[in-house]
Amino acid sequence: MAKNTSLYFRIVEGRNLPAKDVSGTSDPYCIVKVDNEVVARTATVWKNLNPFWGEEYTLHLPMGFHSLSFHVMDEDTIGHDDVIGKICLTKEAIGSQAKVLDSWMNLTRVDPDEEVQGEIHLTLQLLKHTEKIVLRCGVIEARDLAPRDISGTSDPFARVIYSSHSAETSIIKKTRFPHWGETLELDLDPQELSEEGTVIVEVWDWDMVGKNDFLGKVEIPFACLHKTPLLKSWFRLLPLGNNEVDAGGKLGALRLKVRLVEDQILPSLYYQPLTDLLVESVISPAEVDDISALTMLEEVTTVESRQDVAMTLVKIYLGQGLVVPFLDYLNTQEVNHTADPNTLFRSNSLSSKAMEQFMKAVGMLYLHEVLKPIINRIFDEKKYIELDPCKIDLNHTRRISFKGAVSEAEVRDSSVEMLQNYLTKIVESIIGSVEQCPPVMRVAFKQLHKRVEEQFAEPENEDVKYLAISGFFFLRFFAPAILTPKLFQLRDQHADTRTSRTLLLLAKALQSVGNLGLQLGHGKEQWMAPLHPIILRSVASVKDFLDKLIDIEHDIVSVMPQRAVFLPSVIVKEGYLHKHKAEGAQLLSRFASKKRYFWLTSETLSYAKTPDWQVRSSMPIHCVCAVERVDENAFQQQNVMQVITQDNDGQLQTMYIQCKNVNELNQWLSAIRKVSIYNERMLPSFHPGTHRGGKWTCCLQTERTIPGCSRTHSAVILGDWSDPLDPDAETQTIYKQFLQGRDKLRKKYLPEADADQMASNKGGMNSVNDPDGAECKAGRVKAGQILATRLLTVIEDLEKAHATFQGRDEEDPTNVCLSL
Repeated sequence: MAKNTSLYFRIVEGRNLPAKDVSGTSDPYCIVKVDNEVVARTATVWKNLNPFWGEEYTLHLPMGFHSLSFHVMDEDTIGHDDVIGKICLTKEAIGSQAKVLDSWMNLTRVDPDEEVQGEIHLTLQLLKHTEKIVLRCGVIEARDLAPRDISGTSDPFARVIYSSHSAETSIIKKTRFPHWGETLELDLDPQELSEEGTVIVEVWDWDMVGKNDFLGKVEIPFACLHKTPLLKSWFRLLPLGNNEVDAGGKLGALRLKVRLVEDQILPSLYYQPLTDLLVESVISPAEVDDISALTMLEEVTTVESRQDVAMTLVKIYLGQGLVVPFLDYLNTQEVNHTADPNTLFRSNSLSSKAMEQFMKAVGMLYLHEVLKPIINRIFDEKKYIELDPCKIDLNHTRRISFKGAVSEAEVRDSSVEMLQNYLTKIVESIIGSVEQCPPVMRVAFKQLHKRVEEQFAEPENEDVKYLAISGFFFLRFFAPAILTPKLFQLRDQHADTRTSRTLLLLAKALQSVGNLGLQLGHGKEQWMAPLHPIILRSVASVKDFLDKLIDIEHDIVSVMPQRAVFLPSVIVKEGYLHKHKAEGAQLLSRFASKKRYFWLTSETLSYAKTPDWQVRSSMPIHCVCAVERVDENAFQQQNVMQVITQDNDGQLQTMYIQCKNVNELNQWLSAIRKVSIYNERMLPSFHPGTHRGGKWTCCLQTERTIPGCSRTHSAVILGDWSDPLDPDAETQTIYKQFLQGRDKLRKKYLPEADADQMASNKGGMNSVNDPDGAECKAGRVKAGQILATRLLTVIEDLEKAHATFQGRDEEDPTNVCLSL
């Protein structure tokens, strides 16, 4: 049974941070680590002791994790950045929260003895001879140790301790991946044998001057040696265990939101009955008022979980090649149950959320193509724009002449001109993008147009069919992306205050465009009136655009099952990176890399000198067998990754690529891992260093083809719209929703069935006055009973399967003694 772990966290803001600069302020940013590996870095908020970040991330960690830590730093232009403090959360602390951990937490001091990482490979055996007792400890190797020296490495040695006895290995210089291969023996007296005793293995960094640095320890209960004749395993290194003191809030605090989701994923065959029920809902749709698995799912879905459920369903039906029928089914239900066209899709129903998530899943690259140039221009220009008289601040304007201060009227006129220019560019870019829009989106909108036109055919409702599409297209897709570009991956950082205000005004204007100008002049914001003429002039072109958008053949969309949300030829990620040479003299390291423009699709990773260069080099994605970070000391450079490929002869080739920062590094690692996640020849281990000077820089082994000294992380990815489709994990999410709402379904459908049956046997007024209506109602009730019974049986079977597999895991002898 596979394990699926997802970690969601949001770094909201900080307060009362200490001043680290001579100016009496700080320039704070956050570094986020999972098990001491950096996974994210926030933007720096300059000169602010109460910074707001509002940055959020999702991580998929199939192998689990132990701790999540947030380090607050003060950025310095010269010298090393200052450490302000940290917050460390264990997996158990996060998992103990019923829903979401959401609170202010005081920062604690950073203790080097607590900043440990890595694992050590040991064997332990208790040998009982007639004349003596020997504790034999084989210290084989360690990996991913913390760097303690300025070179980015350590000089590690291990020490085995029991009672008053101890022994040490040799020191291995300049490595974080030492291979000792040594056996240490401790002679023990019989009276020293105790079930309560503990064998301790410590790892230290040897220093010629000063005291040695602590690298971690392992504590093994002596009782385990009695249960297991030969204990052999990798053990996670733990800190000394000093109690962290929050300094009484003197270091400030962070407001964090953290949520952990852990699932045990069953083999695919167990989920097939539930998948069949979901598929039946859309390939054999019944009458509008009839019950289906999807309508039952909406009944048991809470408002808080509806968005996650909607995205999960979109992915399930994308994988089945049935996303258009799925959306058509939900939209038909919504349209036919709406009497007033003014309220159509105004609620956060499952159909509304499904359309939103569908557009994000299949249209994100399209949105980038349409909006990114104008968004980048707005960020680069940083214009001061304001229309609200109550918010105009003349101190924020720049004097552009010698005539004196700029007046309020001049600010407003200048703002109108710039907003009109930006809005025109945005609208022109959107209405000129018919051919760029993904066909599956166009077909879904065509079906929506058809359903709305059928339901609201009256002449006075002529615009409703346009508003239904533009409401999603403009109000729920393009406008939110303009308002918060970072959340749609249009920018790496949030906008500053000035740019954010410009984006807000443009988002408001675009919403009015999406509403076809029907609500202009009716709101409180009359100061937006200068933009009304350009909005009204765009209405005709927007309608023409929507007509062209849905002018597409239905069968152009594939109904074949798929593994990704994008087509193979679509560019998933692109940008300038530095390609490093694997070999070369250390003194010439600055000349050993070349700037290249990279493109990533689900089929190839290619690069050239410039985006317009005609000749490209490329590697097939199906040949990729690992995508990993490179140790800093390999090139004396940060943020380097390696892409390892295997040719038809089984030979491994490695390309080293440097990114500009840790966020870009994680984004590229995640993107390449996603497109290669189904490759069959993925490596279990890799070398974090390079083979130079006849040896690996990481583990110091001489043989080039020796297996890697560190574990690969092929399925560790950032969660976003481009996540690979995973039918089993997605169906598991739906199963959990049904499991939580099982009692509600049973109460609604099965008890009422008995009451209806009794009423039918006695006869009643309904059967006399309206026999056909009563018969139809009874038929729907009976169908609901049958479906509910089928669904609840499927849920109970899945529940039993989980219990069976969980029992097998608990009985696994490898889990009996230790889980270190």
